[in-house]
Amino acid sequence: MAEILNTGEAMERALALLDAGQILAIPTETVYGLAGDATSGTAVARIFEAKGRPSFNPLIAHVSGLVMATEFARIDPLSEKLAQAFWPGPLTVVLPLLAGSAMHPLVTAGMDTVALRMPQGFAASLIAALGRPLAAPSANVSGRISATTAQAVAADLGDRIPLIVDGGPTHVGVESTIVKVEGETLRLLRPGGIAAEVIEAITNRPLLRDASAGIEAPGMMASHYAPDAGMRLAVAAVQPGEALLAFGPRRAADWETAATMLNLSPSGNLREAAANLFAFMQELDRSGAATIAVEPIPHAGLGEAINDRLRRAAAPRPA
Repeated sequence: MAEILNTGEAMERALALLDAGQILAIPTETVYGLAGDATSGTAVARIFEAKGRPSFNPLIAHVSGLVMATEFARIDPLSEKLAQAFWPGPLTVVLPLLAGSAMHPLVTAGMDTVALRMPQGFAASLIAALGRPLAAPSANVSGRISATTAQAVAADLGDRIPLIVDGGPTHVGVESTIVKVEGETLRLLRPGGIAAEVIEAITNRPLLRDASAGIEAPGMMASHYAPDAGMRLAVAAVQPGEALLAFGPRRAADWETAATMLNLSPSGNLREAAANLFAFMQELDRSGAATIAVEPIPHAGLGEAINDRLRRAAAPRPA
């Protein structure tokens, strides 16, 4: 099983593993990431192997800031404005890959763009100390519920990686928002930890939500974040024996018949709901209920990201 070290004692061990082409789980403000040197084909291949992730699904490369980002991507003025406003933080920007950069092609899935983000906390310090970007998708088996605690990582990947860095529960709780700049146009590829309205206010531009013809960034597969249980969304009434993922002060009809219930936010606070989402899904999944019923959640603000994750969790799963 993986060794678990807290952030105050893990830096030296983490750097040694990364320099050796190994991978490890690290905390970020969004979810825990399965990290490896983004310039090492061996390390990135280990990420795909540990997660069981399809190689056509690109990874986010985490950088220490704009200076490191310019070593791997062409950064236009609008993307730079986004980075200055939201880095470090839960925003990923998809940028043209710089020709001849050291970014390994497995990170970009062979595309001519790269998704970059600057995280907060231990992850940022680790990247700065390493001096190279980290590829770090969520630290879970591909397609399953993302981990927001070190214990959740251990339960899913503990026998596949040497080290888990424990930074406590993540405070955002959903993955980063992913945006792509196309000329003067902004496209939202994945809603996440920064609400679209906040980005629109900073840039004075609308975020287009047109459907993509293919996968351009992480988290765009139709089925993702899936528990073993089935999922019913925006339920008006609970069926006997279902687990209930509740939201707010008002209950769906027949909620008393639920086998178990967790409320993402009794007060209806979307930020609290986002922080609790994956951990509560995992706990209800462990209850043994065949189905998780989910009460309606508003789509405004962070509700867009929450509903995106729930929709992908409930989607038909590959055979």
